[in-house]
Amino acid sequence: LQESESESWQSGIIQPTLQQSLRFCNVSFTYPGNSQPTLKDLSFELMAGQKLAIVGASGSGKSTIVSLILGLYRADGEISIDGNELSSLDMSKWRQMIGVVDQDVSLLNTTIANNIKFGREDASVEEVISASKRAHAHQFIEQLEMGYETNAGDRSIKLSGGQKQRIALARALLRNPSLLILDEATSALDNKTEDEVMQALDIIGRRCTTIVIAHRLSTVRKCDQVFEVSHGRIMASGSFEDLVKTSDSFREMNRLEST
Repeated sequence: LQESESESWQSGIIQPTLQQSLRFCNVSFTYPGNSQPTLKDLSFELMAGQKLAIVGASGSGKSTIVSLILGLYRADGEISIDGNELSSLDMSKWRQMIGVVDQDVSLLNTTIANNIKFGREDASVEEVISASKRAHAHQFIEQLEMGYETNAGDRSIKLSGGQKQRIALARALLRNPSLLILDEATSALDNKTEDEVMQALDIIGRRCTTIVIAHRLSTVRKCDQVFEVSHGRIMASGSFEDLVKTSDSFREMNRLEST
């Protein structure tokens, strides 16, 4: 993960842990050059081991929350991990504890095995296969002509968007992250595969904290908390069932997706 060019602060020296909670307290943020804030006075607490979903329209501030958690920018207000301000943490160590899977996946011009091992080059073959199975990638990888030794950058290899996402998910899971961030990470999967991946993440989620950013509400049904974000604010929060009952806009999103 690369530092943002606009970052103007140095990371600290405290060794990070995520055994208690991740907390935002009155956090506001405006991108350099913009006059309007992207996040406005945001406050929430995510307990370790919980799964949080953040839903909302494009531009609502969802991905900005992730960027701030990664320490790519410094915001007004306080972001803390286990009671320690983010700026006091050893940022390199903190980012090593995080697994991120984005919507747009770029694979390296090397074998699929090496793509999965990126960031954990010491991983064994057994560990790579285990992570792939949890990401529901093992079966299609095995069917490739050279299996895990297939070069992902070979133009003759036509990997679908969903297959690339599952390789990226296996890469993230191989790191055994304390915090797993899925930023539209199942957007290219069909409904059946998405359901299988989310079931696997339910098991994984018992061992790590998870943040799911999604447009499709099917991804967030089993999350402990769901935040509906609009114009940089949390407009509604609760379980999936809570928001269906209390939020007109969330209920409409659910209705449209179900028809």
